[in-house]
Amino acid sequence: MATEITGRLIARDYTLATAESCTGGAIAAAITSIAGCSAVFNGTVVAYCNAVKSSVLGVEKSTLDEWGAVSEPVVREMVAGVKKTMGTVCAIATSGIAGPGGGTPSKPVGTVWVAVSVGDRIATRMLRLVDAGRVRNIENAVAECLAFFLEMLREE
Repeated sequence: MATEITGRLIARDYTLATAESCTGGAIAAAITSIAGCSAVFNGTVVAYCNAVKSSVLGVEKSTLDEWGAVSEPVVREMVAGVKKTMGTVCAIATSGIAGPGGGTPSKPVGTVWVAVSVGDRIATRMLRLVDAGRVRNIENAVAECLAFFLEMLREE
């Protein structure tokens, strides 16, 4: 998927950035493993703590307080913030609970919110991954995020 994403971005002369919490830079690693990605990938912000989400990505403290870090409103603000910070046309943002701890009844381990953006469009999705352990949860989240972003690119 990363190869197709990179090719489509190059063909459209689009740029991409990521804002990653629970995936910890793994989406950026997938993209940067593709030769030629430097033509389209501007960078990533690994915003693991709320202070970074606010100070670097511009997520409002009130949004974090009201909804929590693992929420649709937060990833919407993260995706918009990383596009602005990195000066890109496209972005992917994630916030979730990779485990093994940190889950709650309403947000169990494997809950991941994703926002993808191409141009002015933003789409969000909540993933409810089967808890397969921390490393596998991150790998599954990355695969789902790339597939979601690729769907949006294909619709262009």
